[in-house]
Amino acid sequence: MNAIKKIKNILDKVLLYTALFFLAAMTIVIIHQVFSRQFLSHTPPWSEELSRVLFVWVAFLGIAYGFKDKLHIGVGVVVNMFPKNLQKVCDLIAKILVIGLGVLMLYYGWHFTVLMGESTLAGLRLPSSVLYAVIPITGLYLIINGIELLFVEGMHQEYDEEDSKEA
Repeated sequence: MNAIKKIKNILDKVLLYTALFFLAAMTIVIIHQVFSRQFLSHTPPWSEELSRVLFVWVAFLGIAYGFKDKLHIGVGVVVNMFPKNLQKVCDLIAKILVIGLGVLMLYYGWHFTVLMGESTLAGLRLPSSVLYAVIPITGLYLIINGIELLFVEGMHQEYDEEDSKEA
């Protein structure tokens, strides 16, 4: 069990540091693009497309990280009115749906990534599959984090009235 936890921690760190690196790279590319356009009257042809690819990667990796730390918004107003047993059933259904979404993203994302390998991103001259490869990667993380969520109570972070008054 400790080996699985170590592997999961390594995967989580890879996810986080990759997303942070891509976010920093995207910021630098956009600053370079704006500077070049405003002061040099020339925009590099690759800058807009690279920032778009990095944005897509950051967004999808953020989805996976959000499920890891229960950061996604959950509307529990209706579910909280249910009896505790029914709340647990709704929670289990939500977790299974997350795992199902991960399976769909992994399966169809892989097929789509392979399919797009023949076309290229014009500005970067890279295969279009570079853009779409994040879909199956996110699917894999959703599956892993969804399975992990099966063993903890709740799907979202709890929100207290006292927490909002302190902020």
